[in-house]
Amino acid sequence: MDSPHYKFWPARLPHRIDPPATSLWHNLAVSALRFPAKPALVFFDQVLTYSEVLSQAEAVAASLHRLGVAKGDRVILYMQNCPQWVIAQFAIFRLGAVAVPVNPMNRAEELKHYILDPDARVAICAADLAPELAKANAQLAPEEQLRHVISSHYSDGFNLQAAIDDGAMPPTWRDWLAQRHALPLLNQGSAIDWTEALTGDITRLPPHTAQPQDLAVLPYTSGTTGLPKGCMHTHASLMHNAVATCLWGNSTFENVVLSVVPMFHITGMVSVMQASIYGGSTLVIMPRWDRELAGKLISRWGVTHWTNIPTMVIDLLASPNFASFDLSSLRYIGGGGAAMPQAVAQRLWEQYGLRFSEGYGLTETAAPSHSNPPDATKQQCLGVPFVSVDSRVIDPITLQEMPQGEQGEIIMSGPQIFQGYWKRPDATAAAFIELDGKRFFRSGDLGRVDEDGYFFITDRLKRMINASGFKVWPAEVEALMFKHPAIQEACIISTRDAYRGESVKAIVVLRAAAKGSTSEQDIIDWCKENMAAYKYPRVVQFVDALPKSGSGKVMWRAMQEEQDQAQAKTAAAATTPAVPAG
Repeated sequence: MDSPHYKFWPARLPHRIDPPATSLWHNLAVSALRFPAKPALVFFDQVLTYSEVLSQAEAVAASLHRLGVAKGDRVILYMQNCPQWVIAQFAIFRLGAVAVPVNPMNRAEELKHYILDPDARVAICAADLAPELAKANAQLAPEEQLRHVISSHYSDGFNLQAAIDDGAMPPTWRDWLAQRHALPLLNQGSAIDWTEALTGDITRLPPHTAQPQDLAVLPYTSGTTGLPKGCMHTHASLMHNAVATCLWGNSTFENVVLSVVPMFHITGMVSVMQASIYGGSTLVIMPRWDRELAGKLISRWGVTHWTNIPTMVIDLLASPNFASFDLSSLRYIGGGGAAMPQAVAQRLWEQYGLRFSEGYGLTETAAPSHSNPPDATKQQCLGVPFVSVDSRVIDPITLQEMPQGEQGEIIMSGPQIFQGYWKRPDATAAAFIELDGKRFFRSGDLGRVDEDGYFFITDRLKRMINASGFKVWPAEVEALMFKHPAIQEACIISTRDAYRGESVKAIVVLRAAAKGSTSEQDIIDWCKENMAAYKYPRVVQFVDALPKSGSGKVMWRAMQEEQDQAQAKTAAAATTPAVPAG
């Protein structure tokens, strides 16, 4: 394979690496041994050293062991970013168990799948989300239900009053973070508080035996059909990208990293959190996005590295208080999930000398499979194949490699690629091809390669909506909407959104009995109640029938094209100057 991108490769880096042949648990243990008194996690006013994080992770591991968690068992992680999330994942790793990170925006109807599919019997969740988890659990058969839940308040990780007094906490978060919640009630199990979990007897911990090839994390990704699928990642696949991310971003032990990309997401988990723990960095944690808090934290802690979604940068730059923030400490800024507008990237370069390094990756690839070299970036570009990655562009039908510059499906091979889909050998077989003796993952994204070996995305083979970096799969939303008693048929398409990039639109055929008594807003309200916030339709359109092909398939592409054309006309009319009369 011709590799012209290597002439732009950072001269200090090898093209491929051999990461440590250990489990992810050892990353925390080694950093705690090297830097016991160094700040590892910062959460509002609370600072936990590496030694303290290690001790708490061992204690929670001991509590999980007492609850029956053993090597290979799947444990749900269901909370926003917080120190407890980090501690809980490493506690799971300590036992050789498997973490199942779940989007905290998911509601009960969605959560049932995350209990059922991985056969989870234990969950660690945020106290404010526990009722939703309990609601989902109660709807399952007794043999399918959770046996134990560890519930934690976010305020378990910081001093609430101190955060309010020093102005660090956004006022709109006070009720959310201050409210106390009762432990969830399980039909046939127990719930314990995080503070109790921290009292686990570490003398009863079994030996740590996890190996690089063992399953470590089971993050879920939705697809074109059916329910979300679990991506089987080993300690080795995540270890590779944690180490490679550190090398790629010029990391040192003195890094201070802003952690705002959700940890349940593969990028926040691997490229931010796991990379920071491996590198002995200080992780400054935000539970969710707030531009004023982000500006204050970057200024206060001297943040050097910030991986984000471009909409966050746009929002921060638009803050009326932006001039009061000190961004001079930043050395690396990059991210993905959506294209960075050229004007914003140019402003970062001109004002701060920062090149925004866009990247591309999937849950299946443990975050980056492509990234822009920090010193040789191209705007609105996926970048070059990441460390140890071989990536090609092929004809999706013939599977033959395409010439440079021509569109085809992006495929990739490397040690960070997942093992396959949990309990889905059919989907796993369809996701891989063999080329030149290597196993390549089919991304489902269409792209091209320029003369320098940089990749650009051009279209999607799969139906997917990108809402502020969150992937929304129409088939999943449609499946949930069919549970509404008034809906006969539904088709999900995307609409353009000035801020989110894309939003969700539902084209709905109502049942005859519901016509006249069900409004578009009724459908939106129901979806909002039953779906994660980024998934539910912002627009609902009622039609008498959905267009279908001769074989009876819904012609979603025709409806999408009609929507795109209508929005293009509206945009053109808005920018066309009026012609004076006369």
